[in-house]
Amino acid sequence: MALQIGTLFLPSKIVQSPLAACSDLPFRLIAREKGLGFCFLEMVSAQSLTRENAKTLRMLMTLPQDRPLGAQLIGCDPAMMAEAARILEETGVDLIDLNLGCPVKKVVGNGEGSALLKDPRQAELVFRAVRRAVNKIPVTVKMRKGFSDPSGDEAVELAKRAESSGLNAVTVHGRTQAQQYGGKADWDAIGRVKKAVKIPVIGNGDVLAPSDAQRLLDVSGCDGIMIGRGGLGNPWIYKNIEDVLGGRRSEIHVPSIAERKLTLLKHLALEREFQGDRQAALNMRRITVWYTQGLPRNKIMRVSVCSTMDCGEIAGLICGFFDSLPADVPPPMTPILLAE
Repeated sequence: MALQIGTLFLPSKIVQSPLAACSDLPFRLIAREKGLGFCFLEMVSAQSLTRENAKTLRMLMTLPQDRPLGAQLIGCDPAMMAEAARILEETGVDLIDLNLGCPVKKVVGNGEGSALLKDPRQAELVFRAVRRAVNKIPVTVKMRKGFSDPSGDEAVELAKRAESSGLNAVTVHGRTQAQQYGGKADWDAIGRVKKAVKIPVIGNGDVLAPSDAQRLLDVSGCDGIMIGRGGLGNPWIYKNIEDVLGGRRSEIHVPSIAERKLTLLKHLALEREFQGDRQAALNMRRITVWYTQGLPRNKIMRVSVCSTMDCGEIAGLICGFFDSLPADVPPPMTPILLAE
């Protein structure tokens, strides 16, 4: 189940998407420990990066074991995107992706993210500027299937322009900007893009289990699978998909209560190590939601976590919660607060 993107060879076609405020270094280290091969930094603003914004620079934090690693840029000015791409290439990342998918109103209002679906000429200027600026690593683009047009025509148009500009792969999220994070991902639209270009096409949207991944491959014929929110609190998903699709086992691995507790505690420890206690305590307010979705009596524990800034107390709350659970709790569920 290998995937080649330009000069980058990945032994697995399962990749984790960039997720704002989620795919930080602790998240990536946990995911890699459980079987993820390729991951992205959080989305980076080209404007903030070229201005050396301190918060943006902290988002580039990585370690040697955090490889191979992709970085995703968002912006609409070709010159600024090119300069930001040069900076990212110098940091040693293995791939640069261009964001044409973010549907957030503030981003779209700036002409960035999925707004470029409506302006293919401007998008192509960005593609060509970044491709000229980056010499050693692949450049890819992630887009939605369209802005408001559900047909997928906009994604096909942009994918062709990306290919002609020298980009090495396209990721398609099967929703429009107008859908935001609602509705169902359209895998047929991903298939239309796959038929329109020769470069690899990665499918994204609503892959939460091995059965979803297999159906996405069957429907679209895509070359790779990008996991979004399915990886939140469920770092076992990558190996589960890889093993089931590869025929190594027929049933998914369901982590025990003890394994889930220890994984969440390690996630907390990594947050403390790399983000500091204050930020770790704040981050755990959402991270505990990821790991406890669908479990009994989780609301009481979440409220308690949100009521303290003491990381030691948070660790105790985690232990107390998981130790009180019956042994036959269900498999990890996908949080509903975020989508790809």
